[in-house]
Amino acid sequence: MRIGEIAALVGVTPRAVRHYHHLGLLPEPARRANGYREYGIRDAVLLARVRRLTELGLGLDEVRDVLAGDAGRELVEVLEELDADLARQEAVVRERRARLAGLLDAARAGRLTAEGPVSPELAALLAGVGELPDSPMAVKDREILSLLDTVVPEAERARLMGLMHEVGGGAGHVYGLLDALVDAGTGDPRVEEAARALAGVLPDGIGGFALPAEGSGGLADVFFAELAPAQAAAVRRAIGLVAERHDGGRDGSGGGGRGGSGDRGRGERDEGRGRA
Repeated sequence: MRIGEIAALVGVTPRAVRHYHHLGLLPEPARRANGYREYGIRDAVLLARVRRLTELGLGLDEVRDVLAGDAGRELVEVLEELDADLARQEAVVRERRARLAGLLDAARAGRLTAEGPVSPELAALLAGVGELPDSPMAVKDREILSLLDTVVPEAERARLMGLMHEVGGGAGHVYGLLDALVDAGTGDPRVEEAARALAGVLPDGIGGFALPAEGSGGLADVFFAELAPAQAAAVRRAIGLVAERHDGGRDGSGGGGRGGSGDRGRGERDEGRGRA
């Protein structure tokens, strides 16, 4: 048989046969005087085995290992591993279908948010916040939460949404302060006002967790690039205030919490720097 004939017999393409030769899965057969490969029954049996193994889900490296094994001993081991892997995939599919069923129920009942589908944690958070004010900054806030909901690992996502539950609906007035900074300069005194208002509703630790360090081309850079300069300055200042409050609470110098006198004194000392 020539290469086209053995490929048609086994149900693969001639290109696949050549690829298997290149990878060493199939030995090169004898060649005719004209240089064409001449395949026999043994070659067809081996090619059929390669096809069956790949259809089971084995990668070509795994197929090579199986073919190199003796008396099928390694084949049993590899197939057991494949069976376990398929079982894990089935569990993932079942979990995804269960989530999809919940999303379908919410969508049919008109409860799915515009950002959906989202995780159950974010869905609960958004439901608790209620209707957003007519605010461009509020829209950005929900967009960044939806993005975090996708990119943050599951365990950390639960922690993040738990922290955001502490904010609740208390940020409504802050959106207005931030919106007012869209055309302001970074030295505008309203930057400090908005920063302190935002810091007042953010729980300890939220700043560094939700927005990693800038300058690495990550999410923080994307977020701040969407803001006007004065808005970005206010958010950075608020994150700094929260970090100071958190550090002060840990070492006992911050007056014991969000509203402690130590925080207020430190904030007053920093106010000039925030307006610079």
